[in-house]
Amino acid sequence: MKYTEDHEWLRVDGDVVVVGITEHASTQLGDVVFVELPEVGTMVATGDEVAVIESVKAASDICAPLDGEIVEVNEALVDEPGKVNADPLGEAWFFKMKIDDLSALDDFMDEDAYNELIG
Repeated sequence: MKYTEDHEWLRVDGDVVVVGITEHASTQLGDVVFVELPEVGTMVATGDEVAVIESVKAASDICAPLDGEIVEVNEALVDEPGKVNADPLGEAWFFKMKIDDLSALDDFMDEDAYNELIG
C-alpha cells in the first residue's frame, strides 16, 4: 500500500487503484455518520474533491490522489458509514479508479514513511 499526506491509502488491484482512508484518519474523525461517493465514470484530476465523509466531529473531503476515472464505488458505505471506523483498511474502501500510469504511485509514502508522518 501507498499513503498520501491527506491520510488516504492506495492499493493496486489489477489495473485499478483502490482508495480509502487510514485508521489514523478514521480515529481522528470519530464516528462516521454519512458518506457521499462520486459517480462511476467521473473523470477526476489530482486534488479534485470526489467524496465527502461526515462524522460526529467534522466533515471532510476525500480528494483524488491521481488523475483518472472512477470505475467503482463502495455503495455499502452509504448504507453503513460506520464501516469506515470498523474496518478502514479493508471493507471501507471508498472508490476505485483507473489511472494511465501506475508508476505515479511511486511518488507516495510507504507504510514506514506514513507512520513517521503521523508519529
